[in-house]
This record gives sequence, structure tokens and C-alpha cells, in this order.
Amino acid sequence: MEQKLSRRVFLSAAAGAGGLLLTGAGHGPARTLAGDPFRLGIASGDPSADGVVLWTRLALDPLGPDGRGGMPARDVDVEWQLATDERFAKVVRAGTETARRQRAHSVHVEVDHLEPGREYFYRFRAEGHLSPTGRTRTAPSSVSAVSAVSSSSPLTFAIAACAHYEHGFYTAYRRLAEQDPELVVHLGDYMYEYAPRGYTALAGSVRQHTSGTCATLADYRMRHAQYKSDADLQAAHAVAPWLVTFDDHEIENNWAGEVSSSGDPAFARRRANAFQAYYENMPLRRTSVPGGAAMRVHRRVDWGPLARFHLLDTRQFRDDQACEDGLRSGCDDRLATGRTLLGEDQRSWLLDGLASSGARWNLVGQQILMAQRDSRVGPGTEVNMDSWDGYAAERTRLLTGFRDTGAANPVVLTGDAHMHHAADLRLDFDDPDSPRIAVELVTSSIASDGDGYRDESRVAATIAENPHISYLDQRRGYIVCRVTPQELHADFRTLDYISRRGAPAKTGARFTIPAGQAVLT
Repeated sequence: MEQKLSRRVFLSAAAGAGGLLLTGAGHGPARTLAGDPFRLGIASGDPSADGVVLWTRLALDPLGPDGRGGMPARDVDVEWQLATDERFAKVVRAGTETARRQRAHSVHVEVDHLEPGREYFYRFRAEGHLSPTGRTRTAPSSVSAVSAVSSSSPLTFAIAACAHYEHGFYTAYRRLAEQDPELVVHLGDYMYEYAPRGYTALAGSVRQHTSGTCATLADYRMRHAQYKSDADLQAAHAVAPWLVTFDDHEIENNWAGEVSSSGDPAFARRRANAFQAYYENMPLRRTSVPGGAAMRVHRRVDWGPLARFHLLDTRQFRDDQACEDGLRSGCDDRLATGRTLLGEDQRSWLLDGLASSGARWNLVGQQILMAQRDSRVGPGTEVNMDSWDGYAAERTRLLTGFRDTGAANPVVLTGDAHMHHAADLRLDFDDPDSPRIAVELVTSSIASDGDGYRDESRVAATIAENPHISYLDQRRGYIVCRVTPQELHADFRTLDYISRRGAPAKTGARFTIPAGQAVLT
């Protein structure tokens, strides 16, 4: 049960984390951790109109080989505060949570009874140490009246994905944080499971993974801790609440349901380990607590009457990739009507959520390229079996469902591809007169595949082969969207290099989607 804490627990003098020093509190002998336990930063996520999740994970030695972060073999009480100002002059909620050893000393605080549509600041204290301060916010109140929609405040959110630690520095996360978004949507490949240099980018590796390919719980915990130790990633988490969902590399490259791409006979155990570590390291609600080799991450988050986010899981319920995966030509199996990517239950859940949505914009966050992308220039086609091209019949059913539900302004948000795309989603990609159903915005990677490049001739050839694609850019980056009742603006932000620190970000392209028109302007 939460208890209102005395401000003197946190406020004593100047300096230190958050501009404050600490004094002891409590009864009996005070325990003190031998070092800063907040080396993995803090985060918030899954905001609602009256609440948000606050997260941290204690670690004294983030890369300790047992995956426990060098923490003592006991639970640790962690105090938390939420305030309306970053000096914590007005603390509105506070309490104590137990960071349990069996959960890698992670903390997930589900704060409720907050005011809708406002900014808050939060921090943690554990045994003599104060965390940095994070900023979060609640969603606006979901009012269905038309007048409320027309008067909705704009929403600025960022889209990110694919951050291979070895391939470059996380400057893109830093630049994303500097743009001051109100929300961050992360669409998977938050971390990578490969052993050191197990996946070498064109430019090589600029830093090195922890040892071994992730398989045990300790492996996944340690790898998450390595990623979470990055200061640029911590800055992006501290600036705004996140909506997260996984893709493949949080578990294993190109896994599909119960099928391991590497033929791992213990894949169910490996999946359970990966899911537990993922939950421990993400600002997720208790509805996402894994049950062994299963974890629910598909969910909806409403942002007042302006937007509804539908977050999908494109891994747990899919059939195995057709034709032994990879880029393939002439693979008829990929066209089979019975093949599924989402699974029947999740597809129905999505379409029901679209049908019942009164939001002005319906933003579908998912992992893999939905638009058809033919990689072969000239006659014939060559498509990626791991993307929606490998599940073409279900894609058609889904887009037909988008149309038939009548949901306002569906926009698909996508990661995985390691390059920016802006594309129209049509019922028949081979027919230029086929109706546009939605727009897809695909973010490039934060770091995966190194510095990237801008190959104008290759871009021109690909767009000529795929006229429903309006924009491609192979450089690293992220997307910043600004949504109003009238339109959605998408800035595709790019960095020229990540093999060294300090790259500026610039807008490589800017698109506007007018409300009521599934078209990129």
C-alpha cells in the first residue's frame, strides 16, 4: 500500500542527483548500498488519462556475470515520488515499492488517480541514493464529444527502433530527447541477442557486446543492463513516457511463434528467459508480466479523443516464414490464404478496437514492413519472407478490415527495416489504381547497420519498382510526428554518422497526412 512520504526523506540540501542531497529516514539500523544503484537509469511508460508506469532497476555492477547487477542477495525497498515540478516542491504522490531479487531488483510502479493531460516529474530513492529526475505525463481525458476532438491539443511523439549496441553510438536517442517529445513509441529490436561481432555491420563494430549469445536469464539480463547503461538511451527514457513492444532480437533473430530460427531445442525455455528479462527492463504494466514462454504486449493506449495507439505483436502468433525465410522469388507458399502473422485472436482484437475507436487518428504500432517491397529491379519479384510480404493474404484481409471498420485515419507505424520509408498501403500493390487504405511510416534504425548511406540511384530504382513508396533513406535516424485534429506531420530525422559521437540530426523529408485522406503530401 502506498504511503505519503515526508519531503525530508528527499529534501535536505543542495547538490547531488536532482539537485538534492539525502538524509537518513526510517527506523532501526539504516542499510546503505555500496555505490550508486541507479546506473541503469529510470523510465516511464503506458500512460493513461489518470496514471502512468514508473520504472527503475537497481544495479551496482550492471555487467556482473550472474545477471544480478552486483546487487546483494536480498530485496531492497525503493521509495518514489511524483511531483508537478522538477524541484519537487509539490509532491502529489509517493510510496515505497520492493525491488525483489527474483525480479532482478526491478521496480514497476503503477501510479493512478492523477490529473489527465498534464506533465509530472518523478524520482526514486534506495538506501542512501537518489536517482536522476525523469519527466512523464498522463494522456488527455478521453471525451467522445465532437467539440472535444476539434479542440484537442496537438501531440508530438517520436518513433524509434533497432539499436544494435555494437554498430554505433546512440546519438540518435540523444537527438530524439532534445526534440522534447511528449511520447516515444519504440517498435522493437531494443537490444540484440548476438554474441560479440555476431552480426557485423558494413562499417564494423565501434563497441562490443557482453560475451556469448543470449540464452539464459543471466545472459538476457546482462545484455539489457549493457544497453540500459548508455547515457543517450537514458536521456531518451527520462524525457517522456514510452510505449514499447518487442520484435525478434529481444529473443532470437527471425523467430516465429514456437519455432526457433536456429533450431534451438530449448527454445521455449530461452523465450521464457528473454520475456522475463524484457519485462524486468521495460516500463510495462502488470498485464504484461510473462507467464513462462508467453507474454502479452499487444494493447491499446488512448491519447484523449485525438489518437488511439494499437500496439501489435508480430512474433508470438505467426506461422513460420515461408520458403525457408530470407529474400525469395517465386515463393507461392507466401500467398497461402491460411497463413497468419497476427493470429486470429489478435487480428480480431485489432479490428474490434478500430471499429470501436472514436479517436481522430488510429495509429497502429507494429514491427515489420507492411507495404510490399520488391527488391528486384525489372521483371519478377523478390520479397522478404519475414515481412508482411511473406503473409500476403492476411495483409489483404487486414487492410480490408481497416477499410470496413470505418476507423478514422489509420496510420501504420513500423520499425525493423533499418531505413526510412513512407508508403501508401493499398489492397493491391500491383495495381496503381487500387484504393489507398492507409499510410505507413517506417523509421530507420537508431544504430543497427552502422553509419548508413544515401544511395540516390538505388533509391530511385526501388521507388520506380514500388511506386506506392514515396521516400527511402538508408541513413540512421528516427521519426518525429506532430498530430492535430486536422493533419499529421511526420519529420524523418537522419544522422550522417554514428561511428563517432556528436552527429547532428536533420530532417531528410517531411510529409503531411491530411485528416480524411490516406495520402502522403
